[in-house]
Amino acid sequence: MLRIAVPNKGSLADTSAEMLAEAGYTGRRDSKDLHVIDPVNEVEFFYLRPKDIATYVGSGALDVGITGRDLLLDARMPGAREIEALGFARSTFRFAGRPDQYAEVADLDGVRVATSYPGLVDSFLDSHGVAADLVPLDGAVESAIDLGVADAIADVVETGTTLKQAGLAVFGPVILQSEAVLIGAPVEAAGTETLLRRLRGVMVARRYVLIDYDLPAALVDEAVAIAPGIESPTISPLRDPEWVAVRVMTPRNTVNQVMDALYAIGARAILVTAIHNARL
Repeated sequence: MLRIAVPNKGSLADTSAEMLAEAGYTGRRDSKDLHVIDPVNEVEFFYLRPKDIATYVGSGALDVGITGRDLLLDARMPGAREIEALGFARSTFRFAGRPDQYAEVADLDGVRVATSYPGLVDSFLDSHGVAADLVPLDGAVESAIDLGVADAIADVVETGTTLKQAGLAVFGPVILQSEAVLIGAPVEAAGTETLLRRLRGVMVARRYVLIDYDLPAALVDEAVAIAPGIESPTISPLRDPEWVAVRVMTPRNTVNQVMDALYAIGARAILVTAIHNARL
């Protein structure tokens, strides 16, 4: 059986569970369950702290896992490798300090930097030849400067509102663009490719929808230019030889603009259908 590590709580947990369910796997029904077997799909789920998943997978104790890229790099487990980005839980890591106090990474040499990701930040600073004094904290690092335990911080930045409220400003390059990722052990286990294919199908279903519409046959080339699909639209004849029926996949985030453009050139009976899963 394929042994899969899944976040047991936090921002990664719910969406990871939803993706696995949409991919056809049977996970836990009780949040207290730490180990669940899905005999139909020949997998075992182990529900673990997100910070620990890279350690279990990198050591080979488990075959694959879902965690954040930030947590993977912070763990510094040589055996753990990123297999696929999963498209959720995106975040950006930046340095921040008092406005105009620091301008670039080199300014942090010998400076106290508070962070919840010491492994990640230390590796980044090493790559820039900077020797800062890291202060490991477990969350709420934006308070570290006010409380006198650090001179700068390295943390997740979304809108920047929290930093501004703390009187801080970002500086220097982006440390990391993170998101949820599927990671694997040093040796690929049987069943990994099936899991990956299923998760990719879920991601496609979340990004695309199906559009069906009727169109004068003479306008097919114009319509295909608007919505070309993955390979090519499916075009079927209608009883009226001057009209055709078209089915095409199109990105979900632009579907209304595509519908407007198709209607403008003469398409009618335009219908949009959600995709529950896919294999491309």
